[in-house]
Amino acid sequence: MRVLVTGGAGFIGSHVVSALREAGHEPVVFDTEAGRRDPVGGGGAVESVPGDVRDADAVAGALVGVDAVCHQAATVGLSSRFDDATRYVSNNDLGTAVLLERMAAAGVGALALAGSMVVYGEGRYVCPVHGPVRPGPRTVRDLDAGRFEPPCPHCGAPLEPGLVAEDAPVDPRNVYAATKLMQEHLAASWARATGGRAISLRYHNVYGAGMPRDTPYAGVASFFRSSLERGEPPQVYEDGAQRRDFVHVTDVAAANVAALEALALRGEGPAGELRAYNTGSGEPHTILDMATALAGAFGGPSPEVTGGYRLGDVRHITASSERLRAELGWRARVGFGAGMEGFARAPLRETGPEVGTAAGTGPGDR
Repeated sequence: MRVLVTGGAGFIGSHVVSALREAGHEPVVFDTEAGRRDPVGGGGAVESVPGDVRDADAVAGALVGVDAVCHQAATVGLSSRFDDATRYVSNNDLGTAVLLERMAAAGVGALALAGSMVVYGEGRYVCPVHGPVRPGPRTVRDLDAGRFEPPCPHCGAPLEPGLVAEDAPVDPRNVYAATKLMQEHLAASWARATGGRAISLRYHNVYGAGMPRDTPYAGVASFFRSSLERGEPPQVYEDGAQRRDFVHVTDVAAANVAALEALALRGEGPAGELRAYNTGSGEPHTILDMATALAGAFGGPSPEVTGGYRLGDVRHITASSERLRAELGWRARVGFGAGMEGFARAPLRETGPEVGTAAGTGPGDR
C-alpha cells in the first residue's frame, strides 16, 4: 500500500511514516520540511516530496500512484491570542479542502485524518441530580477566583467527570478546535460526494520522542520537558487537577496504520461516510500527575502549581477508545509510567512546527 503522509516530517507524521514502513507499506512524505528531516527511527530512505497542502499542483503531483492518504499536516495547539486565526484556518481548513479536491480528481478513495479531542470542548460530566450534563464555557470571573471546576448548568452542583465517547455532542471552544471540526466536516463531505472512505482519529494528548521544544504550540508534555531541561520546575496551570488522557506517539502511529489498512486494503467501513474514533490510552491522569511523573523520571525540580489559566482551555477531557479497540483491533501498548520514563530522556526537536507540518495535537494546556 502506497500512502501519502502529509505532515510526514512532523512529530506525529514521522512516527506514522516509520510505522507504515515497518508494516511493509510504502510511505511518501509530503511536507514543507520534506528532505530536511528524517523520519523517526531511520532504517532506510523514504520518498519525500517538499510542498504545502495549500498548493494544488504540488498536492496533485504527490498523489500520483497513491492508494491512501494519511493527513497529519496542520497548525496545532491552542494559541493565547486571536490574531493568528487566519493562519489556523488557512493551514488546517483551506489546506484540507485543497487536498480533498485533488484526491477526488485523482480517484484516491481512502483517508485517515488526524482529528483531535478538542472538538468535544469539555468532556463528559454527570450531575448527582440531573444526570449527564453539558457545562458551558468557564468564565473569566470564576477562573480569576480559582473556581476551576465547571458546575452543573441547572443547579450549580459539583460534577463528576467521565469518559467521552464519539457520539458526544461537539462543542469547539477555540479557533484550533473549530478548524479541527471543520476538517472532519470537509472530509465527510468529500466521502459523500466521491463514495470514499474516511476515518478521523481523534487524538488525545500525544507525547513522545520528536516533540518540538520551546514553542507555544506544542503539547503540555513538551512544555514540562523543556522546563526540566532548563533546570526549572514545570509550571502547572490552575490547581493541576485537570484530567487528560496521555497517549504515546507510537500508539497513535499504530492506530493510523490500523485505520489505513482497514480503509485501503480491506475496504472496511461504509463508503461515503466518515467514521470517528477516539485515540487515547484509556488511563486518565491529571496534569499534575504527569508533571510529577516526568520530573521524577528526569531527576529535576518538582512542579509548581501556579493557579494561572488560559481562556479556552477545558477542565477535563478523557476518552473512551472502546470503539477503536472493538472495530479496528487497536489498543494502546505504552503505559503511563513506562511512557514518562522514556519521554524524560527522549530527543526533542529543536524547532517548532512549520506550515504544513503536524507537530502535535491537543490544546497546549498546562
